[in-house]
Amino acid sequence: MSAPAQVTATALGPWPGEDPVEAARIIRGELGSPHLPFLAELPDRGVGSDALGRTASLLEGLAVDVQPFGWRFVDRPGKDLMRARSALSTDINVLADVVGAEEVPAAELKIQLRGPLSLAAGLHLHNGERALIDHGARRDLAASLAAGVDAYLRRVAAAVPGAGLVVQLDEPDIAAVMAGTIPTSSGYRTLRAVPGSEVTESWRVVVDALRAAGAAEIVVSVPEVEAPFDRILAAGADGIAVPLRALTSRQWEQLAGAVEAGKRLWAGALPVEDPAAALPRVPQAVETLWRPWRQLGLPAGALGSVRVTPSGGLAGHTPASATAVLARLTQLADGLNQLALG
Repeated sequence: MSAPAQVTATALGPWPGEDPVEAARIIRGELGSPHLPFLAELPDRGVGSDALGRTASLLEGLAVDVQPFGWRFVDRPGKDLMRARSALSTDINVLADVVGAEEVPAAELKIQLRGPLSLAAGLHLHNGERALIDHGARRDLAASLAAGVDAYLRRVAAAVPGAGLVVQLDEPDIAAVMAGTIPTSSGYRTLRAVPGSEVTESWRVVVDALRAAGAAEIVVSVPEVEAPFDRILAAGADGIAVPLRALTSRQWEQLAGAVEAGKRLWAGALPVEDPAAALPRVPQAVETLWRPWRQLGLPAGALGSVRVTPSGGLAGHTPASATAVLARLTQLADGLNQLALG
């Protein structure tokens, strides 16, 4: 896969509010080509619009429902699963309508999925324990997700004819999964660490299925602390999405190696944890990436492997402040592109 010629911008998926029409119009308005618009997740709508329930609604042959402690596997689909599927169908239909009204639709669209390990950490077995506790359950969950993505990508592709589909696999819990610090349902002990080899294989199963379903680019999004970059790359992903703020020198070296190997870096260069805080000025945000880039000896021309993102989701923002984040991201991309051009 060849890197694009310029730095582009996108965001990570979660978006404020409950109106998918407004969300789609804002996102596609701010992130027109060459940037990467995305299908928004609107958790403010409630059960089924959360990232976990949304991905669980795609599982093939497995049904889930909401219990007091969270999403749990059940024998047959219930109202919560139907609600999740209905919300996703609404979002895809809205997307098709918005795209259909555009004179020049964007060349790509991104969708987000909860990755198989964080899915296993968040879903519960019939007995109430996390699916993560059981090797067989983890394996079945990855296989079920892999089996469900083909139909999902076909539906999204029909809504955005001709657009390349980019998939972001979110693994927010991966460090705790691999360290063995996820608590049991009782909270009195922790679940055994999942071996790195199994993590790689779980991702590979899903990445291969996404590739077969027509995904043009697949990245795995992880928090920076103890991020298993080597496992992501070994699974065949096209790139890594990670916040930049707390990366260590060793992690930067790993990312530089990935870039040199032709992989993509989705750089979480814009801090958004505090919705009330002023966004960094463009020169300051540019330096967040450009300084370590130079220190590692990476050429300016290789910046084309970068997409800039916020450091996290935007669901806690107002629509106005989330829109401002997208605008600042495109300005950041422009600033980096000026450096790339010398």
